[in-house]
Amino acid sequence: MSNLEVSIIGGCGHVGLPLGIVFAASGINVKLIDINKKAIEQVNDGELPFKEEGAKSLLEKALRENMLTASCDPNIIHGSDFIIFITGTPIDEHLNPKFSDVTKVVSDYLDYITPEMTVILRSTNYPGVYDLVEKLLFEKFGTAKLAFCPERILQGKAIHEIKELPQIISSNCKDTLSKCEKLFKKNDIRTISLTPKEAEFGKLMTNSWRYLEFAIANQFYMMAEADGIDFYKVFEAITKDYPRAKNFKGPGLTAGPCLFKDTMQLSAFSNNSFFLGHSAMLINEGLPRFLVSKLENIIGSLKGKKIGILGMTFKPNCDDIRDSLSFKIKKEILLKMGLPYETDVYWDEGFDLKFVLENSDAIILATPHDEYKNLKINKPIIDCWGFLEQ
Repeated sequence: MSNLEVSIIGGCGHVGLPLGIVFAASGINVKLIDINKKAIEQVNDGELPFKEEGAKSLLEKALRENMLTASCDPNIIHGSDFIIFITGTPIDEHLNPKFSDVTKVVSDYLDYITPEMTVILRSTNYPGVYDLVEKLLFEKFGTAKLAFCPERILQGKAIHEIKELPQIISSNCKDTLSKCEKLFKKNDIRTISLTPKEAEFGKLMTNSWRYLEFAIANQFYMMAEADGIDFYKVFEAITKDYPRAKNFKGPGLTAGPCLFKDTMQLSAFSNNSFFLGHSAMLINEGLPRFLVSKLENIIGSLKGKKIGILGMTFKPNCDDIRDSLSFKIKKEILLKMGLPYETDVYWDEGFDLKFVLENSDAIILATPHDEYKNLKINKPIIDCWGFLEQ
């Protein structure tokens, strides 16, 4: 498989760009197609559109060696061996999967795909989406070289994890499965084979499991704090030198573009009988209101008071605000007629950190970025993460 060429549709985002960079580093010619013109310009200039460890030097090297290019022109995929679609399945306002987003994107590119190309679906699929895309390819070409190879990376750590974690591959075609195995093994990536539906279910199960883990911690935190029990004193006692509690998650705002969404998809797949998933949603989505109410119990009515919100991204040490629960905290403060002062070291908007610390009547730590670790805050603070020194 020498002189391979891979085109990635949605290639300048959090999933597509790290994959393209890793492929380019192994000698694969990579073409990134995206509709985000600003991100395309940044990538072609050697700049990252978002924070990703270890990516910048590899991107610069790939550009110098002409192994990677980004464009909004779908015609550049001509001659590619693999076409990888980075289009996940979102949920609608009723928490049902919008699988038509995937089929629409594939349909939009059918005129640029040829029967010889191997098509890979990369992001989360609702079980059965593979079959719908396979049908589209059969109707167009009379054959379908289609695979589903779900991403499994932690955002911000993708460059490392793409190579270190085993890659699940799936296809109804043995030849396509073999090609995908060789593609990833060119990067020394281990592969595990499943059927397409098994892979689709497995991706949802993985993210739902993590969502449930965080919900358990958040439930215990709210139970303890509501009764005046110091959660972290108890947490340290029950986890210290106790091997069966070594994986006990700590509480915190659980958000982002995947965990909640995929848990709701798994619920839809089970005919809404995934009661643990719904309970986890109620717990995790209810934590922002709990934190604001906890602050209200400490300082009284929030009416007219300035409340600093430290961290607006959906998780620590990243620059992604998508589906962040920090904004839900802001809404809760506004509903209490308070004045939210939001700030984040990785976000261009909001207030200056020094201004927030000096002018707020109280603080809620929403996202525990490393940059906040040594802050000295001499005013009421809510820190569900147990992150700041009190």
